[in-house]
Amino acid sequence: MKISLSVENRNPLATLQNFLKSFLERQIVDVLLTPMRTPSNSVTPALVSDPALLNRADPLAPVLPVNAATWAGKISLRQPRPKAAAVLRPCEARALVELTKMAQASLDDLLVIALDCAGTYTPATFLHKQMQNDHPLWVDLYAAVCQKPESPNLELRPACQICEQPVFESAPIRLCLFESDLERTLIVEVRDEIAQKLNLTGEATNGRSPEIEAFIAARTQARDRAFAEIRARLEGEEGIAGVFAACIRCHNCMTVCPICYCKTCVFRSHVFDHDPMKYVQWARQKGAQRMPPDTMLFHLTRQNHMALSCVGCGMCTDACPSELPVGLVFRAVAQRLQHTFDYLPGRKVEEPLPLITFRADEWTEVGE
Repeated sequence: MKISLSVENRNPLATLQNFLKSFLERQIVDVLLTPMRTPSNSVTPALVSDPALLNRADPLAPVLPVNAATWAGKISLRQPRPKAAAVLRPCEARALVELTKMAQASLDDLLVIALDCAGTYTPATFLHKQMQNDHPLWVDLYAAVCQKPESPNLELRPACQICEQPVFESAPIRLCLFESDLERTLIVEVRDEIAQKLNLTGEATNGRSPEIEAFIAARTQARDRAFAEIRARLEGEEGIAGVFAACIRCHNCMTVCPICYCKTCVFRSHVFDHDPMKYVQWARQKGAQRMPPDTMLFHLTRQNHMALSCVGCGMCTDACPSELPVGLVFRAVAQRLQHTFDYLPGRKVEEPLPLITFRADEWTEVGE
């Protein structure tokens, strides 16, 4: 059902903070994972047990320093574990669904509170824009995308500019920001059993709003243009080796990726610490040897491992010191692979991973 929470003094953040407090005060959960303001005024995920401290919670802040699905997985996977709630953006919620399928998270004692997302800034851009504005950044951001979804570049993260999944509709609780008049009303979609615990009443849901449909259409067009451009580079003279030519194999993209969870990774082992004469041998064979070596093997291996479950959060692009379009490449490759298997990562937790599912009728055209 959809519930309307009245916003007092044109302060939807305070209304949202009070809503989150109710989960702890009514002992529905023991802890709550949510973006919080730090003393330096940056925003980072934090695990909160004291309702009073939620006065510093700021899920509306348009910044994504990390994909919090990783941390939601860490607090939900093993026993004993708390009853927890996690406030997540759609890409984080979808990553959490994929981690659950991979047995790296559990939704048994974890309540997902998903918020509609108009996009986010990098932490550096967020702090810079905060200093230049005397009002919260989400005010202009939601006004821009709701009134004109095809708005020009708002300095959003590259992944956000082409994100066609701004809502996570299967969440037990969804903050319907696109449908809310944030100065007057905050609309929340809540499953009936949770609404009863919160002593809330509302109306039946009625599908997507025109604002969401317009947003999705605009972002889909931007995505298709970006995919066409990067595929022209990958399939042209530059090729994938050229696109990744500046890679320094720092592994930042792997470190921040919520889907890369392996405890033992070959790229963090001694396998690629070659003997000195091995490098010399390669240099003599080719006349010159790129240093560091094995950069293409690293990226191709990562694509093979996680392209099907890539949710397009773009953390890899943000973390790249060489400013490579890592996330765009992975999304463009993943789109075709996901289409082949009719698989959308994070769509449903009940939907099995294609690579561990055998179907007798698939790939019948191969070898014909």
